[in-house]
Amino acid sequence: MDVLTRKAGETEGWLWSSDGKGEFSIQSAERAGTGTTVTLHLKKDAREFAEEARIRHIIKTYSEHISFPVKLDEETLNAAEALWTLPAKDITEEQYAEFYRQTSHAFDTPWHVLHNKVEGTLNHTSLVFVPSTQPFDLFEPERKSHIKLHVNRVFITEATVDLIPAYLRFLRGVVDSQDLSLNVSREMLQSDPKLAKIKTQISKKVLSELKKKANKTPEDYAQFWGNFGAVLKEGLVEEAALRDRILEICRFASTGEGSLSSLADYVTRMKEGQEAIYYIAGDDAAKLAQSPHLEGFKAKGVEVLLLSDHVDEFWLQHITEFDGRSFKSITRGAADLDKVTADNKEDDLADEADLSVLIAAIKDELGEAVKDVRPSKRLTDSPVCLIADDGDIDVNLERLLKRHGHLEHGAPKVLELNAGHALITKLVERAQGDGASEDSLLKDAAHLLLDQARIVEGETPSDPPEFARRLGMVLARAFAG
Repeated sequence: MDVLTRKAGETEGWLWSSDGKGEFSIQSAERAGTGTTVTLHLKKDAREFAEEARIRHIIKTYSEHISFPVKLDEETLNAAEALWTLPAKDITEEQYAEFYRQTSHAFDTPWHVLHNKVEGTLNHTSLVFVPSTQPFDLFEPERKSHIKLHVNRVFITEATVDLIPAYLRFLRGVVDSQDLSLNVSREMLQSDPKLAKIKTQISKKVLSELKKKANKTPEDYAQFWGNFGAVLKEGLVEEAALRDRILEICRFASTGEGSLSSLADYVTRMKEGQEAIYYIAGDDAAKLAQSPHLEGFKAKGVEVLLLSDHVDEFWLQHITEFDGRSFKSITRGAADLDKVTADNKEDDLADEADLSVLIAAIKDELGEAVKDVRPSKRLTDSPVCLIADDGDIDVNLERLLKRHGHLEHGAPKVLELNAGHALITKLVERAQGDGASEDSLLKDAAHLLLDQARIVEGETPSDPPEFARRLGMVLARAFAG
């Protein structure tokens, strides 16, 4: 590389030369006029950089917004104007949308535009877009950022992980700082306290804008949440300093009527005597809404959050309460519904029948396949359900850990029986009869009840052939009678 330059007001020029291997030379040289000429001498294997298409691409990528024109054969190739440097009042929605599509290689219209200029001890301008559709790489393991970092309008990188937190990776746009060095490496960026401060300022601004949208246009915000809610909730695990702000703008499906709910709104709807924020976690909110675990809560009019994102189980390990109310899974531990006053007194759950004899028979038959068998406070329509005992891993978290190979065998579950169900009532009568200890039908029923509970949880029977055999025998006896 040769750089021939002559300063205005001087007659002598200077030539700086380097072979690119670490050394350089400077010597006086002749130049007809003032200015600078940079000459690149390309190696044979770098001929592509002399091709017109390659040159145009480089200029478009790195010099699009330089304030002076960059020309090729007298044709100006760059815009020579950075949109983010203009006052927001002078920019139309169409200009914003076109810039978003151009810089993000997207085809949709941005859902929201955040154009912000910060002046003070650290100056920077950000023009950030929230897409209206999910980017194709949103859930890729690398969780890459797509905010372009500029320094004085010169493009530096799009790959820095320290400019935007991973839970805001759906954002697109540019950040331009006047206080970072142009001669900056990726390693220097990762340790630059200025960049960390910019990251915090942008994160707070984005969360503040999302809160405004959530409060002013909840239906519009529901579209955003459907696209990016699962990603944003990752911040509840990763961003302890902003955890409260993120939780404020989180929205949840629930068994209550209406649209998505904030935790603050949920608390205002809690029933008299209700002490916890109840939730059920799984893979599909629609399927969760049909879970038998909800029956007792529906009978009492108690609202339950339906958590269907994989990250839900993990942020709940970091946040155990909201507004003084603890989070409680309805698939783990006792239902604790006795203190809750139902909307209609007639809907209060019936007193449980005496299941002691049947419970003893089922425990004897199932052995270590279950941790315990007990009457249920949460069932009104279904005969049985499985729950995790207090202190054990929740049912859905255990399922996730197994799926990702972090857990081989789960702990035995508690089998709960609905004392008011006709099937359980019949089995109680059979368990109290003579010869119950040798009753093959009662033994088969114990295994079928456990497998039924497993199927409802989305699992398979522990021994499918044996399940089919038992089911066939019970059906045959039923039709024969």
